[in-house]
Amino acid sequence: MYKILKAEKLADKIFLMDVEAKRIAKSCQPGQFIIAKMDDKGERIPLTICDYNREAGTITIVFQIVGASTEKMAALQEGDSFRDFTGPLGQASEFVHEDLEILKKKKMLFVAGGVGTAPVYPQVKWLHQHGIAADVIMGSKTKDLLILEKEMKEVAGNLYVTTDDGSYERKGMVTEVMKDLVNNQGKKYDVCVAIGPMIMMKFVSLLTKELQIPTVVSLNPIMVDGTGMCGACRVTVGNEVKFACVDGPEFDGHLVNFDEAMKRQQMYKTAEGRAVLKLREGDTHHGGCGQCE
Repeated sequence: MYKILKAEKLADKIFLMDVEAKRIAKSCQPGQFIIAKMDDKGERIPLTICDYNREAGTITIVFQIVGASTEKMAALQEGDSFRDFTGPLGQASEFVHEDLEILKKKKMLFVAGGVGTAPVYPQVKWLHQHGIAADVIMGSKTKDLLILEKEMKEVAGNLYVTTDDGSYERKGMVTEVMKDLVNNQGKKYDVCVAIGPMIMMKFVSLLTKELQIPTVVSLNPIMVDGTGMCGACRVTVGNEVKFACVDGPEFDGHLVNFDEAMKRQQMYKTAEGRAVLKLREGDTHHGGCGQCE
């Protein structure tokens, strides 16, 4: 059992939990995720690691209510426990393995949309701890849906906040802030890391391709099973078939076929859609979820 040491509501339908998981905390890296399961019959829920404390042996997760399982999870309180809490899974962020001296010379920009702020935070924090100040753009629909602003401000080199409705700081999409930084303020970036809704990552990648900024995206929003068995997170990157949970979740944003991935996610939600996908994709479908018959 994995005890919940802290349970907090960050915003409407968005929750944070600190979970006692010493083995995971000891070895996890930014960019990786865990799979939580509330009980023997509960659904497997993949969640990107938001933070970790190796000394205390804790993992921080942030999740949004999107269905029955996450609504049930939101009802858990401090002192309750998860039946399973498995990880770390997935590949760590690429920069973790880079030569530190080379990394310090790079100008990095992170773009966080909505709940995507949670997986962006440990990456920016890791860089900060290694003496690297990265710029961060945080975007949300409204001020009330912003999360981890204070925490991000403590580790970012420069933090730019924007809301779709203009209720806080700037008004507009994250791409508008990017254009302003590069075109009007003369900022130059060697790499961009974008994490958030698929549609946001698509348009960030289109813009950075135009601006000639190499871009990494995290496809954690399309994961379901978390092991590569169900095939829900199948995506085309360049001319290759990849699965976000085992090959990623981070990929070259300029090579990801976002339109195909988003259309596939909609089809995957129905039995008829899964049957069509299985027929079209053949051996690359990965129908181990048992829902495709």
